[in-house]
Amino acid sequence: MKKAIVIGAGLGGLSCAIRLAHAGFAVTVLEQQSSAGGKLQRIQSGQYVFDRGPSTITMPAAFEQLFRSVGRQMDDYIKMYPLLQGTSNYFADGNKVIFNSDAAEMEEQIAAYSSEDARQYRAFMSESASLYQLAERHFMNRLLVSWQDKLHPSLLAALWRVKPFQTLDQLLRKYFRHPHTLAMFGRFATYVGSNPAKAPAIFAMLPHLEIVRGTYGISGGTYSLVQGLVQMAKEFGVDIRTSVRVNQIVTRQGRVVGVETEDATYEADTVIANGDALTTYRDLLAEEHRPEMKDQKLKQYEPSLSGYVIMAGMNRQYTQLQHHNVFFPQQYGSEFDDIFIKGIAPIDPAIYVCHSGYSEAGMAPIGGSNLFILVNAPYTSARWSWEEQHKPYGRYIVSKLSEYGLDQLETQADVLMTYHPEQLERDTSAFYGSIYGISSNTIKQTFMRPSNRAKLKGLWFVGGTTHPGGGTPLVVTSGQLVAESIIKQSRFDI
Repeated sequence: MKKAIVIGAGLGGLSCAIRLAHAGFAVTVLEQQSSAGGKLQRIQSGQYVFDRGPSTITMPAAFEQLFRSVGRQMDDYIKMYPLLQGTSNYFADGNKVIFNSDAAEMEEQIAAYSSEDARQYRAFMSESASLYQLAERHFMNRLLVSWQDKLHPSLLAALWRVKPFQTLDQLLRKYFRHPHTLAMFGRFATYVGSNPAKAPAIFAMLPHLEIVRGTYGISGGTYSLVQGLVQMAKEFGVDIRTSVRVNQIVTRQGRVVGVETEDATYEADTVIANGDALTTYRDLLAEEHRPEMKDQKLKQYEPSLSGYVIMAGMNRQYTQLQHHNVFFPQQYGSEFDDIFIKGIAPIDPAIYVCHSGYSEAGMAPIGGSNLFILVNAPYTSARWSWEEQHKPYGRYIVSKLSEYGLDQLETQADVLMTYHPEQLERDTSAFYGSIYGISSNTIKQTFMRPSNRAKLKGLWFVGGTTHPGGGTPLVVTSGQLVAESIIKQSRFDI
């Protein structure tokens, strides 16, 4: 029986482990945290339940495919439900737009501040749909591990059609003029950890994905997804060990033969790193064993943005809040200069608030609110100390929210916790505390991400740093695609 080690019990690692175990591999998953889930963790304080990590769930078919591929039904493990309304976008001048699949309603909301932009809405969404269809057909459901894969004529033709040399902001300005609309759709670049003024236009596909195809909740909170995958993995015999940190990937004669932890050596024919690919190269492999990723090349990658989180449990509700909410500043966009150029916490950021208790009872006491508050933040560097600044910065963000009517957060909260990029880096080995590994602020980092297959035989990567990229459904897909390749290759190994 072939043995596989998966480093990290994030969604991509669990996805890969399940498929390999179903195919007959003996799979062991080693997770350095005390519980599975990677960046997605459940935090509970009294009657308040928070999901620390991804909260916007799209593309349910990506999750359903995983269950179907091993002969199971997703509904037996997790319950997804469509949200009746999408993200509520609030602007400093009092205007708001609530995402809705009804184009006429969207036009009416946009027309409240710009009739010109409202007239362009359907044309933009048509282009958004076209970009999504191209990405789905040619990029998201295939690995690109060889030059033959990357230079395939159909792929190159599709690459040209997704406007690689045009930024998201440039594409948006073909349709819209008003700062509200540009901010509302430009913010989608942050879903891949990037700056809308630099990220390629391909990410204009995300409005179609979220607004037309819809967003979903998961009964019991997003962490229930992790619990469902863990349950299924164990049913297939996957050995999941938590609080185990891998110190080194062991190699012999040009291939992996296992991993070392503080307490043991685990032998394996295949190692799949679900921890950040660049951190894995840097920390778990000597430079001579990673010819494609020398130290100098590692330094050339720009990490994605990170996030600063406040979790607030309030024994009251705010009438303006729905499940997903974004509060935009007077002038949107300066946060990206703060993050990527100055390396400091943004002075005037957009603020995201998830209130999952809006959609589901039991996440907070009756009449209460479980607020997951997220602000984009710089990846870790010497230019900003979160250990020193996280408390005063948290008070600053709370004061900003009070301007939108979310008052008394600091003075009357039953629960008030923070989580910052340095903690994320320490807990998950995220590359400089980044959420998505590397940014998509260049064509190269968008379309030529680190390969899912290392030159060192037997070493593979899944997760947001590699293809097809960041986002909950895509990392699950990456686990599937890598598992399929490993299974196929194993049939030819002696």
